[in-house]
Amino acid sequence: MKLLFGYIKRRLGVFLLFMLPAFAVRAQDSLMTVLEAELARSFTELKKATVPAYYIDYRVDDLSNLHLSTSFGSLVRAGSDKSRVLVSRVKVGSYAFDNTHPQGPDDFEMHEGSDPTELPYENEKIALRMGIWMTTQNQYKQALRGFKAARQARERITTPVTTTPTDDFSKEAPTRYYEPPQTDLITAFDNATWKEKLKKYSALFLKNSDLVEGDVSLQFSQERKYFITTEQTQIVQNNTSAYIHVNGSIRASDGDVIPLHLSYYAVTPDGFPADEKIMGDIEKMIASLEKLKTAPLAEPYSGPAILLAPAAGVFFHEIFGHRVEGHRMKKEYDGHTFKAKIGEYVLPKTLQVYFDPTLTTIDGKPINGGYKYDDEGIKGERVTVVDKGMLKTFLMSRTPLENLARSNGHGRASIGMEPVSRQSNLIVETSKGVPMEDLRKMLLKECKRQGKPYGYLFRDVVGGFTVTDRYNPNAFNIFPTMVYRIYVDGRADELVRGVDLIGTPLAMFAEIQATGNDRDTFIGFCGAESGYVPVSAASPSLFVRRIETQKKPRQHQEATLLSRPGSQPQP
Repeated sequence: MKLLFGYIKRRLGVFLLFMLPAFAVRAQDSLMTVLEAELARSFTELKKATVPAYYIDYRVDDLSNLHLSTSFGSLVRAGSDKSRVLVSRVKVGSYAFDNTHPQGPDDFEMHEGSDPTELPYENEKIALRMGIWMTTQNQYKQALRGFKAARQARERITTPVTTTPTDDFSKEAPTRYYEPPQTDLITAFDNATWKEKLKKYSALFLKNSDLVEGDVSLQFSQERKYFITTEQTQIVQNNTSAYIHVNGSIRASDGDVIPLHLSYYAVTPDGFPADEKIMGDIEKMIASLEKLKTAPLAEPYSGPAILLAPAAGVFFHEIFGHRVEGHRMKKEYDGHTFKAKIGEYVLPKTLQVYFDPTLTTIDGKPINGGYKYDDEGIKGERVTVVDKGMLKTFLMSRTPLENLARSNGHGRASIGMEPVSRQSNLIVETSKGVPMEDLRKMLLKECKRQGKPYGYLFRDVVGGFTVTDRYNPNAFNIFPTMVYRIYVDGRADELVRGVDLIGTPLAMFAEIQATGNDRDTFIGFCGAESGYVPVSAASPSLFVRRIETQKKPRQHQEATLLSRPGSQPQP
């Protein structure tokens, strides 16, 4: 699993639209009409097969994208594209036992996933029906192979089953929800103005001749999502997202190339900060790169540390969030860090952790991990996973667990992928936050107790990854970008480079000693089995009694033979 970087609800309209009968949906949306007709026809035929299908769903992502990229003040790329992608799931057998049934330790090698299909984005009925028909047929064949393999695996089992059997697919109440089509925002987008903005932003990198990368890009996406099932669920919802990504890097005195990254998220480009704010942030990034150029390389370290709020958010996302995604508890190859710990204390009693896809902002800042309905047609719910340090439940998709028979709206996938339980907006709250001055005092006191000349402060991170299976060390690796040594003897904090934060989850949880009274939010994308999904993580700062670091891989490049263009006066 990997994490990268970092909509006001129309309640009245949603309520009224929810009450629309099925014929109103068909009358307003020709794609839904075709999907509904093909679903009914396919299900009628496949129910008559020797091994009948008991469930089919269609998920279509109708996407328009706009991309603008600039580098050192010049436009590099400008374009837009449209796509319409269908993913179907056909289930053979029954809710209790179907083609997704776990087949043993190597289950991850046995199952075939859904194959995405590019549908025409023009609403030509015959062309659409052909694509849907071929996809459904292929998915049934895959499901049939999976079902036969699952039955054979069950027959091979000779050891007694010690756990209570659970269904392979949860039974959920059908839902109907419809949002009308949006205005075409991509076509109406002000390209000319934004090209000039981005060129102005990236031109700031021309001021320093040691910079080897100075890129600023914008991506604006408009998505219409369709979901329909043989259980009579029909959902059509809209989504827009806009991101600005700033990437800069500098060559250090020893030849290593050091990158820094900056990101902004908004529902539409109108929600981005003003030019003065973005340009001021870029100027600060360049100043940080200039300091990193001569910063000393850090050695491997074990000792006290403070993780400022954005870094702490990534910390919780990686070492905790992935280990409470419910579907993993059903996989025999997974490490099951918390499977048997519901009702036990897994974090300090001062902490509460919940996931809430219904949120659109945190502390006034827009966040990207929200949605109304997940990718299995289940309404997103706030899920309190840890209450006063005690583990209460898991994030659930439609893969049931013992004593957790239903989804809580966390079945998620990127376009073209099959959903599993995934994180949404992660929020960590504390009942006993302390000022940063007190965290620093705790750090220095612990450094003296451990005989350490300094502790670490992790200010910014770019992401991280974790491993949860039992065939590899259950470890995590977080990628800090701005790291400082805090010295016991009182000298000024020292910026260092080349640090990766590593460890194992249970050992790290035991080292959390205190939390700050602050909070900040990391915005990013999380990668796992079902692709990359947008996520946010909000947390207070943390004081940790002992962390471990290792040296970061170097991005050394051969020394340049020529001076960088623009770094010297022209003859």
